[in-house]
Amino acid sequence: MSISRMEAPELLSLNRFNVDEDEPHIVLDKNNCLLCKEKPCLVVCPAVLYKLNKNGEMSFDYAGCLECGTCRVMCRNKGIVKWEYPRGTFGVSFRQG
Repeated sequence: MSISRMEAPELLSLNRFNVDEDEPHIVLDKNNCLLCKEKPCLVVCPAVLYKLNKNGEMSFDYAGCLECGTCRVMCRNKGIVKWEYPRGTFGVSFRQG
C-alpha cells in the first residue's frame, strides 16, 4: 500500500519513540484537571493520550506524545504544569511525512 493511501493511525504507527523514563516532558496537576469542565485535551490531542478514569481523574501517557503542543495551548485551567520538548535524543522521530 502506498503512503498516500494510508490512514492516520497507520502513518502514526510508523513513528519511533525514545521515551525518557526519568524525566517526563509533560506533567499534569490532576486537581486542576478536576476543576476543568470542558477538558479540551480529551479531544484536541492527535495521539489521544489524555483519558478520564471512572472517577473523573485525568491521566496522560507522554510515551506516545507527538510534541505538537496543542494540549498546552488549549489548557485553560493550568492543568498542565510543565510542557517542554524532551531532552536531546528523546521523544518522537517521525518516519513518514
